Amino acid sequence: MPPEPETHLGLVRRARRMNRTLATAFPHVYCELDFTDPLELSVATILSAQCTDVRVNQVTPALFARYRTAADYAGANRAELEEYIRSTGFYRNKATSIMGLGQALVDRFDGEVPRTMKELVTLPGFGRKTANVILGNAFDVPGITVDTHFSRLVHRWEWTEENDPVKIEHAVGELIPRKEWTLLSHRVIFHGRRVCHARKPACGVCVLAKDCPSFGTGPIDPAEAADLVKGPERDHLLEIAPPPPRRRRVQPGAAR
Repeated sequence: MPPEPETHLGLVRRARRMNRTLATAFPHVYCELDFTDPLELSVATILSAQCTDVRVNQVTPALFARYRTAADYAGANRAELEEYIRSTGFYRNKATSIMGLGQALVDRFDGEVPRTMKELVTLPGFGRKTANVILGNAFDVPGITVDTHFSRLVHRWEWTEENDPVKIEHAVGELIPRKEWTLLSHRVIFHGRRVCHARKPACGVCVLAKDCPSFGTGPIDPAEAADLVKGPERDHLLEIAPPPPRRRRVQPGAAR
């Protein structure tokens, strides 16, 4: 007989167990964008759209040295600003958002980045994803950041069938305690960048293998999978990797 479909309670328990496992795999997670204050993080997050954090971090030291306040961005020379951020891609649109952000902060918030979702999403270049990055990392307000890695992994784990980022945010928020939302976001993103790659995940050395309904999407041979693991945590991840399960233990497509 086929295994019983996963109940909602079973999904909650599995999701929380996976979050705990990720906490062991990545005990020191953080925003991989370099910043020292909410304004810098806001600008860096705008620049990170369709660009790697590594590239953004190469650009921002000179940018932040040149533009220190919201008023600096509001009054920036467009051509000069565009040159600073050109290598991040889509630099004209990003310059428009950054200058607009500076002006909005000056006009409506005394030059300071606001601390609420309601206010943040009114800013140029901001959606809920960017707002949650700022809330969680600059103001320590729990938030779920649904970027491409997060969306891809929660679908692969069958935590939700939703595709709209806002609906994904709310669906996952119902599974994981609120106090864990920011850390969960970092853990999932770390795991997506280092282990659970889009095309070829390292299934054979994945700490989540026993709870993942998509186990076997990538190579299950430990030696082959180990070659796919990236990042500074690689040795730790390989050290704690359990023996891969022989078959998946979660009934896929049944969580409700």
